[in-house]
Amino acid sequence: MAHTVLSGARTGSARAATFAVFLLNGLAFASWAARIPAASATLQIGAGEIGMLLLALGLGSVLSLPAAGPLAAKIGTANTVRAGGVLTALALLGLAGALLAASVPAAAAALFGYGVGVAWWDVAQNIEGAEVERRLLRTVMPQFHAAFSLGAFAGAMAGAGLSVLQVPLSAHLLWLAVLVAAASLALPRFFLPHDPPPGDGAGAAGGGRAGAWREPRTLLIGVVVLGAALTEGAANDWIAKATVDGLGASEADGALMFAVFVAAMTALRLAGGRFIDRLGRVAVLRLSLTAALAGLLLFVFAPQLPLAVAGAVLWGAGAALGFPLGMSAAAEDPARAAMRVSVVSTLGYVAFLAGPPLLGFLGQHVGVRNSLLAVGLLITASILTAPAAREQRATSG
Repeated sequence: MAHTVLSGARTGSARAATFAVFLLNGLAFASWAARIPAASATLQIGAGEIGMLLLALGLGSVLSLPAAGPLAAKIGTANTVRAGGVLTALALLGLAGALLAASVPAAAAALFGYGVGVAWWDVAQNIEGAEVERRLLRTVMPQFHAAFSLGAFAGAMAGAGLSVLQVPLSAHLLWLAVLVAAASLALPRFFLPHDPPPGDGAGAAGGGRAGAWREPRTLLIGVVVLGAALTEGAANDWIAKATVDGLGASEADGALMFAVFVAAMTALRLAGGRFIDRLGRVAVLRLSLTAALAGLLLFVFAPQLPLAVAGAVLWGAGAALGFPLGMSAAAEDPARAAMRVSVVSTLGYVAFLAGPPLLGFLGQHVGVRNSLLAVGLLITASILTAPAAREQRATSG
């Protein structure tokens, strides 16, 4: 009995720490992203150069994701979060120095490092979240992703406040680096103990590092996550612009539309666990992705702003669960979790980072709002591949 209580207490502590790590990740990202205009002004560069800087960040993430799983399997999720957090903090310090020196190449190098650190951190926190979920015997992964959204909201508000107070971005990044380093080193001490799977975590049962890339189920889960990531990323980057251009609304209305989308997504992530446990992953994925598709279509074809708002609510709620459920499905077998989460995360990040710019290119020809119809094709693909995420606990070893 004492062992059970201790185990339950340890799992509860790990759940709280994982929630905090997700929140910190979102806060760090949005706190910097909210002040991109300040970086542009400091470096005296335009939208094209800022786009190249953001591409450096994206490349850092995508190129390092395949190695994140093996790293987490070898040294544990706690140490991988620490490594990712420290690298992120060092990159923020480097970015602060680049801003002080007004060096665009140095800023690009710092953001590349930032992308690597965040990728390691992201994969490790998702593996830890899946293990906590397994121990609790109920779905909590969406709540962790809601924590990221809440952290992003707090980070964006902090960035906006510091901008109003005219705090130099270099000073902002310095203090953010201190917070990230301190918290990412301290919080993982409450994670679950590292229990290396057979083969030293290299995915021996799955054929080594490349094995997960040859697993049909893992790749199909990746398609689910790919569609969900593009659905979320497209809204993040284009829903405000589409509202202004497509409906003739004000910039304030565009910002409000984005806020509606994020609020709907966060609310369903907080409350979605009970529906998943009751209905199962596949049913919830089909329902939520269908809602996302319906909301997207309503937003695109709505003749008036109120109907577009209703579409944004459906779209946001429908986009909420695809990514976290894909992570849960990929990490279901502890012996293969690290490798599979790396694969699925890589596919998701590629869609999240590369999809919105491609939509922008398409939008130049057909209009931003109409370009969003392309997202519907991948949502449909995610709906069709949703059965790959079916629970495997009864048969997993």
